[in-house]
Amino acid sequence: MSLLLANVRPYGGELTDFVVDDGVIAKIGAAGRVDELLDAQGAVLLPGLVDLHTHLREPGREDAETVATGSAAAALGGYTAVFAMPNTDPAADSAGVVEQVHRLGQASGLVDVQPIGAVTVGRAGQQLAELGAMADSAARVRVFSDDGACVSDPALMRRALEYVKAFGGVIAQHAEDPRLTVGAQMNEGNVSGRLGLAGWPAVAEESIIARDVLLAAHVGSRLHVCHVSTAGSVELIRWAKSKGWAITAEVTPHHLLLTDECADGYDPVFKVNPPLRTQTDVDALRAGLADGTIDCVATDHAPHAVEDKETEWGAALPGMLGLQTALSIVIETMLVPGRLDWRGVAERMSVAPARIGGLAGHGRELEVGAPANLVLVDPDSRWTVSPAGLASRSRNTPFAGRSLPGRVVATLLRGRITARGGAVVGDAALEGAESDAAVSA
Repeated sequence: MSLLLANVRPYGGELTDFVVDDGVIAKIGAAGRVDELLDAQGAVLLPGLVDLHTHLREPGREDAETVATGSAAAALGGYTAVFAMPNTDPAADSAGVVEQVHRLGQASGLVDVQPIGAVTVGRAGQQLAELGAMADSAARVRVFSDDGACVSDPALMRRALEYVKAFGGVIAQHAEDPRLTVGAQMNEGNVSGRLGLAGWPAVAEESIIARDVLLAAHVGSRLHVCHVSTAGSVELIRWAKSKGWAITAEVTPHHLLLTDECADGYDPVFKVNPPLRTQTDVDALRAGLADGTIDCVATDHAPHAVEDKETEWGAALPGMLGLQTALSIVIETMLVPGRLDWRGVAERMSVAPARIGGLAGHGRELEVGAPANLVLVDPDSRWTVSPAGLASRSRNTPFAGRSLPGRVVATLLRGRITARGGAVVGDAALEGAESDAAVSA
């Protein structure tokens, strides 16, 4: 069926119409006869968002999230593709597990789910996982990470970088020196001292980044730095990029907005890994995202069951929900103050993550012939975050009760509406269709 997206503003520009047919953008401008009409009433049209850092918890922790519920949250948040982190149970360290996650994503039909493979067996940091087997599997894994755990052994990290270079892969590092964060509960600073909580120093992140950019340069391989959180990290990445090294980096929405002052009430919803930092760090992260030092925004969507989060601070697991609030936070912190325009938002939330992860069908220019992986956003609407109203099985959002700008009007995956008006479209699964989640060679 052909679909007319009427009265859209591509990248926030002039009003026009888009015709979508057979999964691609078929025409821009005045349309002829079509089967279905969606009047966007001036909504901004962007390429569908891509998240390089999502925790879907399946297999193993289906009480917190499943691929299906996480995919629903993603579609409602404007995403057409997500990369699923490997800290599942069992860990996604073999071809069998990544293929299981890939199949579950295809079954949902709401977003393309691309598994990330573990760097080491069981994410234990002792020996390399089956990187080649995962790369050659049906899931065609190209991004590898032990996220939640740092590949702290420099020799092992070097070998991983060498291995993935052969097939164009990338190591996504959780930068945390474990010897410097034993017992850490929050950012090390004035607030941690006042609250009596063990601190996580910025140097624990920065020292690993410094080591790894040098290793990546030595090997001539690709390194991606996960959830950058400190001003010092931004400077290290800026320096590495000035050398022409193949370094990319991401920042989370919550690190663009929240600070360690949020821990004042000991509410564990604000406990996250890496921890919320200072306002100085937040300002540096915003500047780094604006000037391209930080390539993209990644949610680090981390759902947790109630018993793992609504407890005392020390016992609570770190992590926050992010898929349905990410775009609004970027609008508030980057678009509204003029740090990015709509094309810049598209670059940081769609184009760059798709490029880093190798998803050929996502993050494409809005032009005739491009896959119709799209999101429509009403920039003038505001909405209030209600944990019970989110699609995730979990409720651990730090933005509960907060009014945020920007409402997703509709999300389209290969021309099929997957979310509209705040609800998932239930028959979005494409029977027998080949998923675009397969990574480009």
